Amino acid sequence: MKKYYIFWFLILVCIKSSSAQQYYDPSDCVSNTNNSGSKYTCSSSSQSSCKTFLVYRASQHFQTISNVSDLFNVKFDVLLQLNNLTNKSEALTAGREILVPITCSCSGQFFKANFRYTVSGITSFSEIACGVFEGLLKLSTFTEENPFGGENNLKTGYKLQVPLKCACPENSTISKGIKYLVTYPIAKGDEINSLSKKFDIPAEELWEMNHLEPWPTVFPGTTFLVPLRNPKVVNFNIPNSPPPSPDFLPTIPVQKPANNTKLKRNKYIAGFAVGFSLLLVALLSCGLFIKALKKWKVEKYQHFTARSSPISCSPARSSPRFQTGGLSPTNSSLSPDLLAGIKFSLFNYSIEEIKKATGDFSWPNKIGNEVYEGLMMDNDKVIIKRMRFEDTRQVIDIHSKINHINIVKLRGVCYGEKDFSWSYLVFEFPGKCLRDSLSDPSDCHLSWDQRSQIAFDIATGLHYLHCYTFPSYAHMRVNTRNIFVTSNCRAKLGNIGATPAVGFSSKENYRNNRSFRGWVAPEYIIHSSVSEKVDIFAFGVVLLELISGKEDSDGKLFKESIRFLGGRASEGGCFEQLKSFMDPNLKEDYSLAEALCLAVLAKACVEDEPLHRPSMDDIIKVLARMV
Repeated sequence: MKKYYIFWFLILVCIKSSSAQQYYDPSDCVSNTNNSGSKYTCSSSSQSSCKTFLVYRASQHFQTISNVSDLFNVKFDVLLQLNNLTNKSEALTAGREILVPITCSCSGQFFKANFRYTVSGITSFSEIACGVFEGLLKLSTFTEENPFGGENNLKTGYKLQVPLKCACPENSTISKGIKYLVTYPIAKGDEINSLSKKFDIPAEELWEMNHLEPWPTVFPGTTFLVPLRNPKVVNFNIPNSPPPSPDFLPTIPVQKPANNTKLKRNKYIAGFAVGFSLLLVALLSCGLFIKALKKWKVEKYQHFTARSSPISCSPARSSPRFQTGGLSPTNSSLSPDLLAGIKFSLFNYSIEEIKKATGDFSWPNKIGNEVYEGLMMDNDKVIIKRMRFEDTRQVIDIHSKINHINIVKLRGVCYGEKDFSWSYLVFEFPGKCLRDSLSDPSDCHLSWDQRSQIAFDIATGLHYLHCYTFPSYAHMRVNTRNIFVTSNCRAKLGNIGATPAVGFSSKENYRNNRSFRGWVAPEYIIHSSVSEKVDIFAFGVVLLELISGKEDSDGKLFKESIRFLGGRASEGGCFEQLKSFMDPNLKEDYSLAEALCLAVLAKACVEDEPLHRPSMDDIIKVLARMV
């Protein structure tokens, strides 16, 4: 469905004028839906960045120009001049509109104006996005930009990324004399006519810019783009219309029939009855299908027990999607496969599709041990991993329990070979691995801020595995070759296995598993112990690679290089030795204090004694102050 909307959006881009590029999103600020207009899109004909404006309203917490100046990091004298005011400390009337200059930039496919907000007191994401910033960004966008464990981690002093909605005019829009697109938050009482008078522009231009039909219905808690030729013509003294009831303003009155209530009630009852009947039929059909499928699997694979029978897919492509997930005991009154299907969905690929995507498993497409890069029919890049059939269920089971922005997602599965001895798991393709990005700076030079963000992303992914899955899981394969860097320089953890963070693994694992690269926790080499502390050790090694750009196979280079952090600094001093350890590709374009903080954190993570290493919760608290 998402691809359908994108297709028609691109068609409209080609047909419509540039003033109709952006869409109005009628959903409220706290809505989790991402409609067209939730963020404003940028295209090849858009400016990459521009100076523009947004409208902010004075409130009890931000009553003066001085308060607003601090919130948006804008000089107060600029705000005074722009809004025809004289005193930065004068208390403004609640709701008084203020024009704020911002810099709007195109990042990926969306415009945004980046700000930082420091948490003060007890608050929530919704209070910040929809209260402090008055709906100038949606709650879903705000939480997506700050994925460090949810609102329970919002503590005083945390610095949050705030990507406010904005847009830059395109070339054809500029040719009409429009210099700015002002982001205007709709409040109760706002209507098209009042906006038209405030900004001295025809109402038709407002409709066209926001891709709306004439006389639209607008809702409080949403934003409008206002095309502006000159910021000096704005007249904020024009009052809004009286607040409507309920919480939206239809611009054309609607006459309701006198007996409409009874008719509506009958429609709802009939609709509920029909919907419930269809749901029962669907559940019954699914149950019969899964029962027949399970009978086929039991006959085909007698060596699996009933409790852990493998997840399989039909050999014929009778359906484009196949439901799968974790399993429960088979003596349940409700099919465990049906319950699993409700929580997780995978695409069912044929072996022909897998072979075509990988060039029949050709050498140029091989990127690891039994791992290939592939290109599907929809031109989407994927990672395809070949596994033994009996191991596939474990990987699918853990991916059915996790959903995190910093973990590579499992897209589909294929059981297509004749004897079913091998299976293929299809993952999303986030981008290059971190090791390649560090080794080849000419292709993708990572700045210090990007490296700090990558460290934070890795930590949040591991924190999620350790603290928010049940049972908790240790990754056990954390290294720069299993971490992927996206096009916007965010990190994702790959090669997630099914290793619970308790117990012991076989002593042959370390020798036989090629996923264990480089410097590994000593307790794993000696005792093969599996725990979260092994991941924390590996995370420390990744931090050292991010700092130095180097890769160390046995730790000797890193151990020698960070001796100065244990009080063994030579005459050159701590900072001089740190500078010599830093990646020369950074060219001193970094904060020395932050680099020292990261190096100290890394040294704590690679302590030989597991109990001396910090927890992932402690690591998150340190890194949250750096991004």
